[in-house]
Amino acid sequence: QLRLVESGGGLVQPGGSLRLSCVASGFTWDNYTIGWFRQAPGKEREGVSCSSSDGITWYADSVKGRFTISRDKAKNTVYLQMNSLKPEDTSVYYCAAALGPNTIVEVDYDYWGQGTQVTVSS
Repeated sequence: QLRLVESGGGLVQPGGSLRLSCVASGFTWDNYTIGWFRQAPGKEREGVSCSSSDGITWYADSVKGRFTISRDKAKNTVYLQMNSLKPEDTSVYYCAAALGPNTIVEVDYDYWGQGTQVTVSS
């Protein structure tokens, strides 16, 4: 059974950091682009970052320079390091997997995790 599980969310003060993890089971990341998305209350889900199997990465302008996506092949895990967090980063964060080249288009993603809540507040 193919499954993605996110972890690492929580409550953090503005300016703080969190590292989200996304672990795959039932398949390996080879040939998959992994994306991180987020959805705040009352807003549409948006793409945050993605990483293709050949190392191409993309970041939304709103997180560029603050967030870093990375892969650990041995652990079948993808991370999203989030630094200098702002209240507007508060959202449920989802990881997802798309078979093929780098994409942040949601309909390209076949598998989704259940989400992890990130709250940035003083």
